[in-house]
Amino acid sequence: MSHPRPLQHLPIGVVVERRRAKSQWADFVWQPTAVLPDAPQIPPWTVLAQDAETTTFYAGASELALFAANAGFYRDNLASGQPSLWVILRPTGLEPPFEIVTVTADPNEGEAFTQAGNDLVEQVAMPAAVRAALESFVAAHHVEAPFFKRQRDRADPQALARHRPMSGDDE
Repeated sequence: MSHPRPLQHLPIGVVVERRRAKSQWADFVWQPTAVLPDAPQIPPWTVLAQDAETTTFYAGASELALFAANAGFYRDNLASGQPSLWVILRPTGLEPPFEIVTVTADPNEGEAFTQAGNDLVEQVAMPAAVRAALESFVAAHHVEAPFFKRQRDRADPQALARHRPMSGDDE
């Protein structure tokens, strides 16, 4: 089975925050906090800001892949009032602590990644430039599927009627 190829790729950058945990079981809490509308020309895991409790990193570049088949989901995301992107990071067990798996504008795909268990999935605000590109993509590729109401089969009154038991002669 072949997988469809994306019709468009949008280059993006991912920003991640590490905060001191208020827990005895973990030292830090990691959270994707933003997506940049273009990938800056700096190395992944560059520190962008730091204070006593929080460090903000540029985690690296990624691409937002857009598929024609998902245009309806993108449209719903845009119409939600708070268009979002879902950033999926996977723990590496090494340094750097996470790798970028993907970034998606499809809410269903974002939710599906929460089922894996170990992945860090976070919903972040969609930048205006990405929103404009996504709106153009939806306008060009979304096809409204007509709704067909199914007609119910007519009930067969004989199917529900009582039948006398079959005897050996009836066969």
